[in-house]
Amino acid sequence: MGRKIVRRRITRATLDGARIAREEKLAVEEPLEIRFNGTSFTTSMRTPGDDFDMVAGFLLAEGLISRTEHLVSMRYCAGTDEDGNQTFNVIDVQLGFGAQAPDMSAARNVVTSSACGICGTNSIDEVTKKSSYPLDPARGHLPVQTLLKMPDTLRDAQELFSATGGVHAAGLFTTAGELLVLREDVGRHNAVDKVVGAALREHKLPLHDCVLQVSGRASFELVQKAAMAGIPVLSAVSAPSSLAVELADETGLTLAAFSRGSTVNIYTHADRVGSGS
Repeated sequence: MGRKIVRRRITRATLDGARIAREEKLAVEEPLEIRFNGTSFTTSMRTPGDDFDMVAGFLLAEGLISRTEHLVSMRYCAGTDEDGNQTFNVIDVQLGFGAQAPDMSAARNVVTSSACGICGTNSIDEVTKKSSYPLDPARGHLPVQTLLKMPDTLRDAQELFSATGGVHAAGLFTTAGELLVLREDVGRHNAVDKVVGAALREHKLPLHDCVLQVSGRASFELVQKAAMAGIPVLSAVSAPSSLAVELADETGLTLAAFSRGSTVNIYTHADRVGSGS
């Protein structure tokens, strides 16, 4: 639902003084408000599309749900823009038996930016959730050659990035290198939520034999989201943060970064990545 791309006239200026009028494509960024039974819980900036997947992934990462049956329903609430068009920017959620009731007193009353997955929380303790799917050291093994091919496979499938150059991507791969799910978003954590949420809604959790490949850096919240879904390997093309490495080590997750071309740095639990083909 909603547009992912808008067009805008711009002026390109060059060093030699030339000014060129042209049209550019921009990735759309709009707020998505999540409500529980009509009461607002949080609002996050995201690229419209795959919103139910994003909400499901977000609720998993928050520790409120761990399986499809915990979600009774998700529906768009009525809302229109200045032209009278449905905005599809508010989703009301009804949780079912077995779900963790949200603490509405801790609802995030500020808009979470598309650059941050845990802004507005008060402490690390609040975002370090216990996964329902502990990671098995015997699962998720793959050869380094397969791991190194994933960034290129992900990039080749990024249609929105090719059009705008302004979004992140997350891809769920098998340990044989098959791309199962790809999602793009202005927020890296949103892209991961959409991937994990899609798997949850299709009854595919835990993802014990999968790899999560992301287009940017590896942050704490991305490690947390992978661990909550039972994903044993997270690979990024850019750097990890120190807290991401600490959390990966603690949860038993293999964290790889700077995966580019012929080399990759493996920061934790390197035994899952083999040297043979």
